[in-house]
Amino acid sequence: MFEFVYPYAFLALPLPLLVRWLLPPHRVRVSALRVPFFESVARAAGAEPESGAVVVRRRILQVAGAFLIWTGIIAGLAKPEWVGEPITRTEAARDIMLALDLSGSMDYRDFPGIDDKPVSRFEAVQRVVAQFVGERQDDRIGMIVFGDRAYLQLPFTRDLATATELVDLMEVGMAGPRTALGDAIGLAIRSFESSEVADRVLILLTDGNDTASRMTPINAAGIARQNGIQIHTIGIGDEAARGEDRVDFGVLRSVADHTGGTFSNAEDEQSLARVYAAIDAATTADTRTESWRPRTSLLVWPAGSALILMLLGYLALLLRSRTGAGA
Repeated sequence: MFEFVYPYAFLALPLPLLVRWLLPPHRVRVSALRVPFFESVARAAGAEPESGAVVVRRRILQVAGAFLIWTGIIAGLAKPEWVGEPITRTEAARDIMLALDLSGSMDYRDFPGIDDKPVSRFEAVQRVVAQFVGERQDDRIGMIVFGDRAYLQLPFTRDLATATELVDLMEVGMAGPRTALGDAIGLAIRSFESSEVADRVLILLTDGNDTASRMTPINAAGIARQNGIQIHTIGIGDEAARGEDRVDFGVLRSVADHTGGTFSNAEDEQSLARVYAAIDAATTADTRTESWRPRTSLLVWPAGSALILMLLGYLALLLRSRTGAGA
């Protein structure tokens, strides 16, 4: 669709006619003596008679050219644009942070895979998380990995390709062999400080218990609640194990309860995928829609046309003056 940004500029189109009407050409009347034998008097005086002042009348082509140049200038001031079809973008106002346990116990091959064959806990989690990240078309996604300490692997972004690639590059033990569960929650709280959306979701997955944090998971959960962060916890592994290998379902359930989230025990890869899907459905935020039309400026056409006509008019006058001088 074609439109002018400043259509009122065309009100100045009759301005030259208004100026001509208000400021007419200056004319002076003088007395003159008509001498029928002027040429004889001039020769007797030794003078050579010449043509007097001549006012050149404007031709129709000159008037039309001037009108077109003025019209081009006014059209340029009106700022013509081509407005494209509306483009609508709908996105959910939600930030999701994934906190993943990469301690040494994640390498145990005791987790039933899709075909019920045992695979490593990390391998199953990696596949499910990669699929979950790839489906986040309208959300911003971030990732934290934790072991001895918690590390921000990916700040909040909509770059799903980079997020998926980072999931593929994760390795067991890259953050240390122990489990800093409370520190992971604390790092997530700091990461959400730059978030401007109301729906803040942390999905925390672990197969162990907190053995390396400087802040307890329960205290961290209380701070997260004050900052409007909802924590969903997922536990995998053996609750009856000892030491670093024991997953503490009680703490995970308390963390979720403190923040209004959910706790889930995933016993195989299929149930783990269902847990992530259920969390996604339960935390779906209200969407916001943005609509705009792409605009392409056409200013160059009227402005360029006016400039070309001015140059052609100047060239015609130049050639005419040289032709007259040569004659």
